[in-house]
Amino acid sequence: MSLTPFAPMSEGIGPLYPVVDDVDLLERLLCLGVKTVQLRVKQPAHPQLADWVQRAVALGRTHHAQVFINDHWQLALEAGAYGVHLGQRDLQEADLDRLARQGVRLGVSTRSPEQLAAAVELSPSYLAIGHIFPTTTKQLVEPPQGISALAQQVVAVDSRFPTVAIGGIDLDRAPDVWRTGVDAIAVVRAVTQAPDLAARIDAFNRCLNPSRQQGGRDAIGQ
Repeated sequence: MSLTPFAPMSEGIGPLYPVVDDVDLLERLLCLGVKTVQLRVKQPAHPQLADWVQRAVALGRTHHAQVFINDHWQLALEAGAYGVHLGQRDLQEADLDRLARQGVRLGVSTRSPEQLAAAVELSPSYLAIGHIFPTTTKQLVEPPQGISALAQQVVAVDSRFPTVAIGGIDLDRAPDVWRTGVDAIAVVRAVTQAPDLAARIDAFNRCLNPSRQQGGRDAIGQ
């Protein structure tokens, strides 16, 4: 466990947080004005992994954006990354104190209220709550948590840290997720498989506007 609180997000986190596995797509998103994005390359032996991490970090600086590196925290440290995102298993292996002392922001994946409570103790930069809906991007044992559980967990965090909903969220589902009071919505296939990336980003931006018809506390009973 890190004894040093992690630095907060410089520009907030939301509302849209794309997660992509290709640095070229990451660059396209930054050119479209996306300010928070994650590079998630799940193959540790990927021949271009180190180069992609270096390039992603450099692109973040060029575009004044918040680029997170998933899992590969050593490479992220070497590249001077803005942030890293770690799952439950990776939390056990990463040098969290070193990351915190270096000023690297930390995002943490949680898949249950118990994992969320434990992650809060780390004083991370943000908390990812998932998976909300069925997803094919990862093989998960846990069932989807759903809108109601998400709303309850957002209330439990009580604005101490930014919250991100992730897992199976597309443009049609985004409004219901947004009304829970979550600070950002992470999207994978909704962006990576978009036939028109600029139009898709614009549609999400219009959907995730600051006004919410219904707050998280009211959404608990949904």
